[in-house]
Amino acid sequence: MDVRYSPLPQQFADCDEIFNELRQLVASGDYTMGKALDEFEALFAELTGMKHAIGVGSGTDALKLPLKALGIGPGDEVITCANTFYATVGAINEVGAKPVFVDCTDSFQIDVDGIEAAITADTKAIMPVHLTGDVADMPRIMEIAEAHGLAVVEDACQSLMATRDGRQAGSWGVASGFSLHPLKIIHVWGDGGVVVTNDDDMNHQLRLLRNHGLRNRDEMEIFGYNTRLDTLQAIVGKWIVKRARDIAGGKNANAAYYDAAFRDIPGVRVPPRNDKINGVYLLYILFAEDRDALMEHCIARGVSAKIHYPIALYLQDALKFLGHKQGDFPVTDRHVETMISFPVDQHLERAEMDYVIETVRDFYTGKN
Repeated sequence: MDVRYSPLPQQFADCDEIFNELRQLVASGDYTMGKALDEFEALFAELTGMKHAIGVGSGTDALKLPLKALGIGPGDEVITCANTFYATVGAINEVGAKPVFVDCTDSFQIDVDGIEAAITADTKAIMPVHLTGDVADMPRIMEIAEAHGLAVVEDACQSLMATRDGRQAGSWGVASGFSLHPLKIIHVWGDGGVVVTNDDDMNHQLRLLRNHGLRNRDEMEIFGYNTRLDTLQAIVGKWIVKRARDIAGGKNANAAYYDAAFRDIPGVRVPPRNDKINGVYLLYILFAEDRDALMEHCIARGVSAKIHYPIALYLQDALKFLGHKQGDFPVTDRHVETMISFPVDQHLERAEMDYVIETVRDFYTGKN
């Protein structure tokens, strides 16, 4: 049996509704900043329980623009997690600021106990990353930020609809970024992103920044960027956002099924689950002994396992200027050596999941 990783063909197997609206778009010529964008933003704001949602060109821009709106730039520092995806530090770098890393916990979130030690006179913001579909300890992070006069911009790109104490990821900070990349919880037909905020001034600045700083067609209020979410992508977004709760629910049910089975298999460890958190399992990750050999075994058996991520971010060539060395973030290092990700999307059949489980069990029991 082959168990694929990406559910994209199944996700859009029946999308005549999208094509019908795209035909209307072609007839109207309303390709940029169109009516469908307003409609999608309203749906996304409703989904996240936020006052404002601003569609932009990518998840990276959804993180960059709030930093820019806050006036963060060269000479400033932004604290974030050592085990995040490249886009987090890319956004920080794009505004000219310096990323400052804090190690993670086994739930893949920033270790809050290490944040205050990373604060300097140049620190302007904290960017917690809700990695894998989990949620960082935002109550404590907000306490620290308030005590030190720091802004909080959440990287919620991987955790749309995940909650902690009933409150959604992306609802704590002054603004939060979400990704609409095809590998995210909901997505469009290419790149896209959304910033959410409850702050009216931030909303105003973000809407200027995404569209050249234009107040209207003929007046430029500030310097901005060209990072609008296209009307075409907003049409796709409208279709998929209505299915978001079903997508997340399917992933959660599959993750619970996996958890129950994998806890009985020696050689793998299920990450800690927090009763306060309802995750969305963008990624389903285990810690595995002899991980690389398990990976080879799974691939040979047709199971599309992956590693998120095989090289620690802080050791990437692009970040050599920070001067870090192997061992500076030991939990991140351990994760690089032991993490393995398995398919968990809502379109998986139970037989496919059973095959994944048996493939892992067979590896550790010595069966072929």
